Amino acid sequence: MGLEIIIFIGAILFGIFMYWTESKSNGLYRFFNKVFNSKELQMKPSEKKGFIYKQEFLPRLVYVAIIFLIAGLILQFLTPIDIFGNYYGISAFASAIFGTLIGTYLATIVLKSGEVIEEQSESLEDVVKEGLNKGKEFLNDLTHKEEKVIKKIKTEIKEEPKVQEKSARDRLKDKGLM
Repeated sequence: MGLEIIIFIGAILFGIFMYWTESKSNGLYRFFNKVFNSKELQMKPSEKKGFIYKQEFLPRLVYVAIIFLIAGLILQFLTPIDIFGNYYGISAFASAIFGTLIGTYLATIVLKSGEVIEEQSESLEDVVKEGLNKGKEFLNDLTHKEEKVIKKIKTEIKEEPKVQEKSARDRLKDKGLM
């Protein structure tokens, strides 16, 4: 179990490394693209897609499994290590594939968040400044609102009270209509 955990963590780091290197240069993918596709179907020079970089889940899984299968077959036939002969070898093989996939997705998150932070750094400053200005205005409103309310009350008090007018009944009596 300890060896599988070490293999799993190493595979995560390997997946991060694979994703990072392929994000910088995808020359091997371009080579295979030129070999297998006609001139019309080949990648444009501006495309960054690779075996793992900017790839959907299933093709990424297939490419990682093929890489580990080739590495496993080389180890199986060139060394005395029997990878596919027992449960522990197959279990380590599966955890290496799974760890590599997790590593590629962790690298995706890290690289994408770095790009978003770089793009949004100026707008983040504006958002923070707007928030600070709104907070200052709100505090000013709270502190000066009491003064405004006091002034309003004082102006109402200064106004002379209205003289009691006669009721409608009294006015009708005065006119003689009642």
